[in-house]
Amino acid sequence: MTERSEDCSNPTIAIDDPRWAGIRRTYTPADVLRLRGSLQIEYTIARRGAERLWGLLQTEPYVAALGAMTGNQAIEQVRAGLLAVYAGGLQAAADANTAREMYPDQSLYPSDSVPHLVRNINKSLQRADQIHHAEGKNDVHWFAAVVADAAVGFGGKLSTFELMKAMIEAGAAAAHFEDATAKKCGPTEEKVLVPTNVFIEKLIAARLAADVMSVPTLLIACTNAETTRLIESASAPCDGEFITQEKTPEGYSGFRGGLEAAAARALAYAPYADVLWCETGCPDLRQAQKFADAVHKQFPGKLLAYNCSPSLSWVKQLDGSTIRNFHVALSSMGYKLQLVTLAGFHSLNLSMFDLARDYRETGMAAYARLLESEYELAESHGYEAIRHQRFVGTGYFDDVSQTISSGVGKAPRKRN
Repeated sequence: MTERSEDCSNPTIAIDDPRWAGIRRTYTPADVLRLRGSLQIEYTIARRGAERLWGLLQTEPYVAALGAMTGNQAIEQVRAGLLAVYAGGLQAAADANTAREMYPDQSLYPSDSVPHLVRNINKSLQRADQIHHAEGKNDVHWFAAVVADAAVGFGGKLSTFELMKAMIEAGAAAAHFEDATAKKCGPTEEKVLVPTNVFIEKLIAARLAADVMSVPTLLIACTNAETTRLIESASAPCDGEFITQEKTPEGYSGFRGGLEAAAARALAYAPYADVLWCETGCPDLRQAQKFADAVHKQFPGKLLAYNCSPSLSWVKQLDGSTIRNFHVALSSMGYKLQLVTLAGFHSLNLSMFDLARDYRETGMAAYARLLESEYELAESHGYEAIRHQRFVGTGYFDDVSQTISSGVGKAPRKRN
């Protein structure tokens, strides 16, 4: 896809670029140009984020990201030195969705919720950049790559296409899609896999959306097959060896699951995705190595992602040395994108609960201790929220106001 539209300066996706090595497209450059329309719109934040994230994944040992529920959390993450931010579905469902409700992560929230969260994050990072740039400070790259949770696509292939477009419009650098969704199974909610061929079609739809928008968005395929024991149907031949005879009253088939099933699905997704992710129930380096080996046997060098947020207690399962070196161990296996997806949710709730409990017991002494911690971090590590008005842009807008007023009453400049 190397042609250019006659009336726009930006090229289409060049499929002969090394960036796309090993990526399979089932459509043609002509298809993309036909679906794009006559005017190519530039999505600068999404493009720059995708290009930077891809570069970091090629050059850094790994890229670590924490989940953020607010723009302010994202600012603090970047100021502290992280290179990427994660915008997750559970965090959007819990407290950052466009329905303004509190939901579990069961796709109950509106499909525009994560794009809305991504947009909030990028708007906040843009404001931080404006503040620092106006002050002559350019030591922080504020536009960190945002990795967004697209769940299972919120519907069929057309919904997936539209959701990917919304992610790019919001400025996402990468989006991950997963191959299972929560369904009502008897008295409980359980994850249910979609057939492999159905999920591949969704990956194709997401890639097509990015190509139509001419943005090299990283597409991450996440499989839940390791822990999931149900599948919507047995329609895909490649799922056959993992299907059991069990049937639920809702018509779902039993699924054997396990690491072998997860690897089989990942291998099927590999030609269509930039990064592969196996969702697990607990942090387990031996399991991670087996999955990586299975993928890299057929797809050497394929980028992998790992979710470091399993909700079980890390300290009860792993010793301190293993936990400290977990990132490095994963990196050596090819897990170049490492996420703590629920960090924003847990840090926001814990910090406020801790302050409120302490405030109830010790009054203003609790708040004074909080402020002292802020002052110490400001002095030692550049923490900036202690100056709350400046943090949110008072100085920047004073600058805007003065710039507007500076020419009032002055004679207009003479033109030569």
